[in-house]
Amino acid sequence: MDGGNHSVVSEFVFLGLTHSWEIQLVLMVFSSVLYVASMTGNILIVFSVTIDAHLHSPMYFFLANLSFIDLGACSVASPKMIYDLYREHKVISFGGCIAQIFFIHVVGGVEMVLLMAMAFDRYVAICKPLHYLTIMSQRVCILFTAAAWALGITHSVFQLAFVVNLPFCGPNVLDSFYCDLPRLLRLACTDTYRLEFIVFANNGVICFVSFFALLIGYIVILFTVWKYSSGGSSKALSTLSAHITVVLLVFVPIIFIYTWPHPNSQMDKFLALSDAVLTPFLNPVIYTFRNKEMKASMKRSVRRLVIFRKIS
Repeated sequence: MDGGNHSVVSEFVFLGLTHSWEIQLVLMVFSSVLYVASMTGNILIVFSVTIDAHLHSPMYFFLANLSFIDLGACSVASPKMIYDLYREHKVISFGGCIAQIFFIHVVGGVEMVLLMAMAFDRYVAICKPLHYLTIMSQRVCILFTAAAWALGITHSVFQLAFVVNLPFCGPNVLDSFYCDLPRLLRLACTDTYRLEFIVFANNGVICFVSFFALLIGYIVILFTVWKYSSGGSSKALSTLSAHITVVLLVFVPIIFIYTWPHPNSQMDKFLALSDAVLTPFLNPVIYTFRNKEMKASMKRSVRRLVIFRKIS
């Protein structure tokens, strides 16, 4: 076939996570609880940072943006996955599949840049404390956020450019619970070896460069904290440990999915499930439990919501 868009496939069929009804039931309960908890926790963080003047600082500004992105991360694939656990026949439309891929890569790209912005914020706060307010101005924070969204959208559009004109004329079964770009490319009725290599190389390079840049940055910060240890070092280490934990939770599954030389369907599903459901839940938990100001603010926010509800 030629390279035009001659797709006759109108929907794709998911094989899902497992064929065992008992395991599906457990996963349904587990995923539903985590999804509700993720949405609640991240909404509370965004709400608390927005209305609490004590949290109007660059660190909490980026944290609120990360929580907003996590709301998208747990909503792109999780609701569809939970719904499909009820059904024997799991399908998604062609347009829905493309939209899912688009938003997954937007969220992933924005999240990576935000994590780098948060690392830079901690670097300035710990290594250059006297210049912190000058360097991390409101304008700089907004520029970081705008750059995150611009790069995330550009990255996602670049990924979809490989798919939109491919012919899909026969196979339509995806051994997954969401639309995954590498697996989708293998269903095309043409040779996609080069495209698959470009996709893996593109995502792999972005993941590895971002991950190692963050690791080097945090090593420098930790060395600085150790070198100039003072009374506030325990608070700094607590904050840094939360940041490093979130970085590992975000990057490790993505690196394995896109760069592991011997892909395994079940391992990929487990890592994708962790990335879609567990990580958005753990992010607010980690940042909240490690931060007294955040915990106090969230308690105040809950009280405000309770009072407002009683008044209304």
